[in-house]
Amino acid sequence: MNHHGYHGFNHWARVMKHGRFLAAKENANLKVVELFCIMHDTQRQNENRDPMHGCRAAKFAHKVRGIWFDISDRDMRLLDEALTYHSDGYTDADITVQTCWDADRLDLGRVGIKPNPKKLCTQTAKDIIIELV
Repeated sequence: MNHHGYHGFNHWARVMKHGRFLAAKENANLKVVELFCIMHDTQRQNENRDPMHGCRAAKFAHKVRGIWFDISDRDMRLLDEALTYHSDGYTDADITVQTCWDADRLDLGRVGIKPNPKKLCTQTAKDIIIELV
């Protein structure tokens, strides 16, 4: 896949920026959020529809755990959930998972989509979108 495309390095960097900001405001687990930001689109097979990329990213995270990073079993469960379901539109989850999802959703503008506050999880992300209106 093109690492300079819509889901490439620049996207990951923006998601990281959003994730760090949201994690501080929402008191989310920063380590899980940062791992999510780096890994959430790494297993995409294309720039268009790829509904299984989140599941593949979670499997990849399990594979490299203990090699590239170490986290507790609880944190791994959070990371797994965040990665697996990040593009499914869910909003109900642990605050750390919600923070991951919102960090990604706040970057929808790159593809011409304005994030809908009703589809965001955290109040901080909703406030950001409302301020932009």
